[in-house]
Amino acid sequence: MKTSLFTFTSKGLPVLAHEFHNGGPEVLILGGVHGDEIEGVIAAQCLMKHFMNASPFRINLTIVPQFNFEGVILKTRGNANGVDLNRNLPTKDWSPEVATPRYHPGPSAGSERENHGLIAYIEAKKPTFIYSLHSWKPMLNVNGDCKKVADVISKRTGYIIDESIGYPTPGCLGTYTGLERNIPTLTYEIERGLDADSIIRTHVPAILESLKTLET
Repeated sequence: MKTSLFTFTSKGLPVLAHEFHNGGPEVLILGGVHGDEIEGVIAAQCLMKHFMNASPFRINLTIVPQFNFEGVILKTRGNANGVDLNRNLPTKDWSPEVATPRYHPGPSAGSERENHGLIAYIEAKKPTFIYSLHSWKPMLNVNGDCKKVADVISKRTGYIIDESIGYPTPGCLGTYTGLERNIPTLTYEIERGLDADSIIRTHVPAILESLKTLET
C-alpha cells in the first residue's frame, strides 16, 4: 500500500489516497463526497483492510475514503465553504443557480480545491472505472457502461439499477466522468442510516465481488 496526497481541502487540509498496485486497469473508489453520508466512508475504510497486504485482484486501485474531509469533520454535505462538491465539477450542464444552500454549486465550475485534485487525478491516471460511495435510498445510479459491475452488486444487495438519480444533478461526477469522458461511474447509494455492521456484512463484499469483473 502506498499512501499519497490526493488533494487539499478548501482550508488546506490534506486529503489522503491509498494506492494498491497489482497491474491491470486503474480503478478509483471515493467515499465521503458528501460529508454527512458516513455510510460511504465506512464502506471505503473497510475495503482498505482487504488490500493492506496484497491486492487480491489484477487492478491498480486508488481509495480515497474521505474525499470531502472537511464535510466529514463538520458532518455537513458540503465542504467548509458550504459547497456541494458533487455539484461543482466543470460539466457542460454546470449551473451557478443555488437551488438550496445544501446543493450550493460554488462560485464557479471547478472552484473547489478538492475537485482540483480529483480532476488532476482523472487526467493523469485515466481510470477505467469509478465508484462513488454515497447514501440515500437504495440505488445503483450508473453513468456509462457499468453493467457488469452493477449487475454483481444488484444481485447481492437487491438494489435497483437506474441511469437517473431522479432529479437534476448539474456539475456531478457521474456526468463529468461517466457521460462526458466515457469513464464508467457508479454512484452507489447505500441505504441512509444503515448500521456499520450491515454495511460491512453486505456492501463491502458486494463491492469486492464486483471489482473482480474489472480485471484484465
